Amino acid sequence: MLFQKLSMLVFALMLAVVCRAQPSEMDVLGKVDELRPGLLQGYLHGQPVLNSAVFLPAPPKPGSALEMADLAANKVALTLQGTPRWELAAHDAELTFPEAATTFQCALGRVISEADSPVLNRLIRRSLADFGMASYPAKQMYQRSRPFLINEQPICTPTEREMLVNDGSYPSGHSAVGWGWALVLSQVFPEKAEPILARGREYVYSRQVCNVHWQSDTLAGMTVGAAVFARLQNDPLYLATLAAAKAEAQSTSPTSLSGDACQLEVEAIAYKNP
Repeated sequence: MLFQKLSMLVFALMLAVVCRAQPSEMDVLGKVDELRPGLLQGYLHGQPVLNSAVFLPAPPKPGSALEMADLAANKVALTLQGTPRWELAAHDAELTFPEAATTFQCALGRVISEADSPVLNRLIRRSLADFGMASYPAKQMYQRSRPFLINEQPICTPTEREMLVNDGSYPSGHSAVGWGWALVLSQVFPEKAEPILARGREYVYSRQVCNVHWQSDTLAGMTVGAAVFARLQNDPLYLATLAAAKAEAQSTSPTSLSGDACQLEVEAIAYKNP
């Protein structure tokens, strides 16, 4: 009898713990503090930032084959200045919302916004900080100079030049964010994984086109994004928001997109100089 009562008590305590551990709807879409105006705290806020300086290799050494590859890739990317692909790179550089939410809309075939898909919008807004911040331990360790400081050519976001001068080039934080978002969206929409991941790679390439990152910076950024994505798989609130975003996607009809805008994106990605 005593054993039965103890068993029931243990079960009740376990149930209470489980119930408390399950994030509520308020946790998923409730008020979130900002790290700075417009930038929401990430899901991993309060945990040690993933140390990219530990798991990334050092950037290419001067005169190495890898640096030669970076220089060759930069030479090709510079030929896209002033083209539609250059304009797309400038668009991809935008990390403020609501503009940033439009990046993957054509790949998804649906609008992402606070009005149309609040849970999905929250998912990418909060994960932005997680993906971006993990690039900084390696950035601060290596302080690699950006391409425009070496080749003295323009960048696609001239208003950001002064800020970028003192912000290390390796790894690319934008690439960590863009590739991380591609992985997150592929979880929500697995049936659209191929176009989502293809757009993610183009987002990453935009950093080379913009003349603000070397090829090896962007590849390292993708590694950072994948590492953070793996850590997010163990975060209860991220997983709860992910499940809610999937349910939201299945229960709502996508808002139609401008076919012209998506056609311009397709043409920009396909653009090659004669």
